[in-house]
Amino acid sequence: MNRHVLTAITLLTCSNVFMTFAWYAHLRNLAHRPWFIAAVASWTIALFEYLLQVPANRIGHHVLTVPQLKILQEAIALAVFVPFSVLYLKEPVRSDYLWAALCIMGAVFFVFRARLAGG
Repeated sequence: MNRHVLTAITLLTCSNVFMTFAWYAHLRNLAHRPWFIAAVASWTIALFEYLLQVPANRIGHHVLTVPQLKILQEAIALAVFVPFSVLYLKEPVRSDYLWAALCIMGAVFFVFRARLAGG
């Protein structure tokens, strides 16, 4: 696999960890506080997400199209979100989530199938 792709995947994974915490951790940790406190905390965490997301997209764009980057990011987001949801937020796993994940993996296949076929 190309080093640009590996670097982009690594940075996108790290950025998604920050973004998942920015978007959802306040539901557990700041539920009793006013929404604007949660917003400021989320924006602070999201800054680190952007410091990783922007370079990831710039590096990845050397070898991937923008639609490929977006679908890759969505697949990574799901891979980060599911463990976060189950382990951190204590949400139950449902079979519909598996079907949704398979649909996203199908999207990954379709945007990368030419690359997978060597073309």
